[in-house]
Amino acid sequence: MLVKTTIASSIRKASTLLAVVGTSALSFSSLSAHAAGEVNVYSARAEALIAPLLDNFSKENDVKVNLITGDADALLSRLQSEGSAVPADVFITVDAGRLYRAKDAGVLQAFETDKLKEVVPSHLQDRDGYWYGLSQRARVFLYNPETVNPAELSTYEDLADPKWKGKICIRSSGNIYNQSLVASMIDAHGEAKTLEWIKGLVANFARPPAGGDTDQIKAAAAGVCDIAIANTYYFGRLGQSEKQEERDVYNKLVMFWPNQGANERGVHVNVSGIGMTASAKNKENATKLVEFLTNQQSQAWYAEVNNEYPVVEGIAPPKNLTVFGDFKADQVSLSVLGENNRQAVKLMDQGGWK
Repeated sequence: MLVKTTIASSIRKASTLLAVVGTSALSFSSLSAHAAGEVNVYSARAEALIAPLLDNFSKENDVKVNLITGDADALLSRLQSEGSAVPADVFITVDAGRLYRAKDAGVLQAFETDKLKEVVPSHLQDRDGYWYGLSQRARVFLYNPETVNPAELSTYEDLADPKWKGKICIRSSGNIYNQSLVASMIDAHGEAKTLEWIKGLVANFARPPAGGDTDQIKAAAAGVCDIAIANTYYFGRLGQSEKQEERDVYNKLVMFWPNQGANERGVHVNVSGIGMTASAKNKENATKLVEFLTNQQSQAWYAEVNNEYPVVEGIAPPKNLTVFGDFKADQVSLSVLGENNRQAVKLMDQGGWK
């Protein structure tokens, strides 16, 4: 179902939109019946979490936006199979690792404008201009304050310490979020130390990896483990849920920002992002859309609805995330996460991370 509304009203409806679990559409859905031009979008973000913003762009620019939403990996495969016949002009997906895969597969093209270079921090965009971040999320610790003394928490590296044996829940090595975390560890410490860390982390698992980030959080709340590793927006969603049982999970746990010391690199962050397809037919409108998605109003709306942090500096995070406080983020170029992905997967296999 398409949602047509203004940005202001969509912010007021953010909690409702988060309950919508949009699935893939098989053909383009028009967000504007009559317009002077058009732009075609493949999006791994659910329809309800992006369509209202695209509708606003359409109205402001007299451009018809055609939208297909679906699974991130399925959309990438579709881009590859369609080749030069691909109808999409832009591809929106999550995680720098996936954006790198799209670049590496040859389905994106480089583009840049003075505005994009100015507003999107350099480490949150592809070093060659193939994609730009739209929102940030951090991979954090969610701990049970009844069983964990926060004074004992510190860094990702410390999770390999035997004191955490049987106390950690995290999803599988096949998950791109974990692959990107390991890729950042390779950049910080090299392969040998990262492999040693992986082996120590695996030894501390409370159970074999299973399920998504929300499942790890729920497991910690249920006492299966003491610490869950998950992206911030999953925790934020639980806190905003209309279901009492999910809010109960949220209320049982506390968020911890790792690697915040003076000599530490900061918490691992990643992005949802956007790239222009290699065969884009509407380049001018595609460029306008990317710039629109990085303006202040769009950034505020997009972060609010997705429970994420803006990429553009100077824009306050959503009110429901301010309770988590400020944090220092790792400033490594997210291009590195894709470049180190293959080696990260190899090391995870070697370290026994299933």
